[in-house]
Amino acid sequence: MQPDLFENKPVDTPEEGASDTLPVLAVPSKNIQDKLEELKKAIRRHDELYYVHNRPEISDAEYDRLFRELQHLEAQYPALITPDSPSQRVGGAPLAQFQKVPHEFPLLSLDSEMDMDRVQAFDQRVRRELEMNEVEYTAEPKYDGLSVELTYEHGAFVRGATRGDGITGEDITVNLRTIRTLPLQLQGGPSLPAHLVVRGEVYMKLEDFHQLNRRLTENGEEVFANPRNAAAGSLRQLDSKITATRPLAITCYEFMSHAPEKPATHWDAVENLEKWGIPIPQYRRRCRTIEELLRFHQDMLEQRETLPFEIDGIVIKVDRYDWQQALGEKSRSPRWAIAFKFPARKEMTKVRQIAVSVGRTGALTPIALLDPVDIGGVTVSRATLHNMDEVARKDIRIGDTVKVERAGDVIPDIVERVVVPGEQRAAAFVAPEQCPVCHSTTIQEGPIVYCTGQTVCQAQLKGSLEHFASKSALNIEGLGKKTVAQLVDKGLIKNLSDLYTLHKDQLLQLEGFADKSATQLLAEIEKGKHVPFPRFLIGLGIRHVGAHIARVLAKQFGSLDSLKKATEEELLQIHDIGPEIAVSVTSFFQESRNLMVLQRMKESGVQVEHETRASGPNAQLLAGKIFVLTGTLKGYSRQEAKQKIEDLGGRVTSNVSKQTDYVVAGKDPGSKLDRATQLGVTILHEEEFSLLSQRGDLKSSK
Repeated sequence: MQPDLFENKPVDTPEEGASDTLPVLAVPSKNIQDKLEELKKAIRRHDELYYVHNRPEISDAEYDRLFRELQHLEAQYPALITPDSPSQRVGGAPLAQFQKVPHEFPLLSLDSEMDMDRVQAFDQRVRRELEMNEVEYTAEPKYDGLSVELTYEHGAFVRGATRGDGITGEDITVNLRTIRTLPLQLQGGPSLPAHLVVRGEVYMKLEDFHQLNRRLTENGEEVFANPRNAAAGSLRQLDSKITATRPLAITCYEFMSHAPEKPATHWDAVENLEKWGIPIPQYRRRCRTIEELLRFHQDMLEQRETLPFEIDGIVIKVDRYDWQQALGEKSRSPRWAIAFKFPARKEMTKVRQIAVSVGRTGALTPIALLDPVDIGGVTVSRATLHNMDEVARKDIRIGDTVKVERAGDVIPDIVERVVVPGEQRAAAFVAPEQCPVCHSTTIQEGPIVYCTGQTVCQAQLKGSLEHFASKSALNIEGLGKKTVAQLVDKGLIKNLSDLYTLHKDQLLQLEGFADKSATQLLAEIEKGKHVPFPRFLIGLGIRHVGAHIARVLAKQFGSLDSLKKATEEELLQIHDIGPEIAVSVTSFFQESRNLMVLQRMKESGVQVEHETRASGPNAQLLAGKIFVLTGTLKGYSRQEAKQKIEDLGGRVTSNVSKQTDYVVAGKDPGSKLDRATQLGVTILHEEEFSLLSQRGDLKSSK
């Protein structure tokens, strides 16, 4: 940005306290015209950076200053206002009705399939009719929004319409102008087509949708059932000023008309759209076989719950335009494309009761007991409400209608309450003053309520013992959930140290135990007396101390005795240790009952192995670097590679993001490799990873 271009000048910028009424000047100088164009160009660029790429370069205050300066100049020189000006995104006067407009080419619908066999049959038909053994496809996520047609003349957006019946739509140009991700003026200069018609999908991101519904609820207005309804309802407002307040987005995925000529393939055409500044679908992929298409469908299904927008399947298109033309079209759908839909998902249900679950750390978690609802083929009858603050924020009460989401195999989450007009609501839910398991007093720390019972609370003791014996901790085989429950219920174990004083005759009292199984469990417990320091730390179940933090602490302090003496100040000096972890660790070792349990373990023969403290030139070779592993490595197991990275100060995460520094790709990498390529993350093959972990100076291009 040129500093002198946007400097405040008395003639251009109103002084503080000046009148809101500005003189209208008829003849702008060449200087003013140039400045106005530069302002519009700069604001368009910053709009694209902020709304499309999510990487703003200037502050909100600086952006507002540029926008005010543009509005000021246009108010003085109305003749200079153009339809592509950023100031025209705020909406205009309400319309009496939308005008009907014919489409230049029909906006066809797609044949939809949910059966894999039918999709395979589609591929077989395409290859048979084209007389080809292999056909390249483009596969894209199927955004769940409202289909629109956009028309550009010499790079300027001139008209937009709804799909309507596919032949005729409604002119919604004024509303589409309010969408920040839609470019009003394309980039590319001489390469721009004189006439361009593209098809896109207007949608609403999930986070924006939830915020909109929350705002509508607070204002006592009717909320939208889902993001698609929200997008459609917002885009078809006769008052475009209302549309301008709605957080709409757009993605474009199809050339309808192009002058002078189209590229040879759909993939290249969409690449051109992106080059000209038009948003295009994320996560799209070229596929040469039906197996690759099915893999992409599965990848997108697995990512569905983590995407920032709703998709309901993928769209499969023959990539070459000449092949599309050869295959032709039916009356309402093309014969060269198909939608491969995801299983139907039902998300609305009622809260019948709110129960409280006590975890192994003593945290009380409110759980909503629901009318059973099917989500992605799984019947859900309960959902987490996380903590008491979250219950209050979402205002969830018994009898409420709620929207539920499910990601992976974790307990489902209540996204928000759905307002039902005229409903009589129950009283607000409040945190219990006593633990529902041991009736000890509860206390609140931030948003979390805890039971103070600790070692006397059976709910905590069972969870703590299960965690202590888990694979990530001491890995004591035979000490599963059922055995732990019996040991605690029968009073054979009252704290963790009692595990090491068990006798065979006590185990023989338990259901399912005979001489052999009792002997085997005692041998496993004896084996667990010699335990690496990080595993022992994990097993103690200190709040906020998982596998990674346990390894960090073990490397830093070397022994349990040293860690016991650590102060909050000392802990805060360590990378990855924040205030919550520091307080949690010091509080644990200041609690006399915990120290008593550790002393009894020591007296029973438990030996926590000392850890070699991090030192030497390679100790922090990969400090601050974030890695993601994908595929199979020849020289390392997944755990060995992760351990190597963490030993050198790096961190391993499961998902690729903009914060990821390296993706280590072995044989048969998954969709994480594609995601890394899209984001420009450095990709390392095994040999490069080995070199980096030895020297730390590998120079790879992103």
